[in-house]
Amino acid sequence: MKGFRSFLLRGNVVDLAVGIVIGAAFTAVVNGFVTAFLTPIVGLITNSTGDYSKKTFNVSGVTFPYGALVSALISFVLIAIVVYYFVVMPINRLHERFFPAKEPDVHTKDCPECLSTVPAAATRCSFCTIPLTVQVEMPKQFPQNPQY
Repeated sequence: MKGFRSFLLRGNVVDLAVGIVIGAAFTAVVNGFVTAFLTPIVGLITNSTGDYSKKTFNVSGVTFPYGALVSALISFVLIAIVVYYFVVMPINRLHERFFPAKEPDVHTKDCPECLSTVPAAATRCSFCTIPLTVQVEMPKQFPQNPQY
């Protein structure tokens, strides 16, 4: 019982539970908005009166409720837009601000054999001891008139 209690009180499990509850409440709000405002607007555009989500068509005695599908698609698109612009984008900005991308260290290089980081001037890897090729930087331009 103690192990189960510690599992439930971990931060990730509690955060996930809170996220699911908030998501369900948010979904109910968006579905209410779609049902109250957007579905009638779609009905006006398509020249349908009443509740568009109850629109159906029949084929060989089988009823297809396409209005419910359109309402669900509108709800999905609205939820995706709101989550992206009000959750994902601000979190990405905060992440970039507080955890900027590290610039690679120009004084080190990776060993091709063991992928360990070694000093750039090293001629042998300190981890796996294979010989490394030293890259000598050549000047971009030689002097035009050397004076000896």
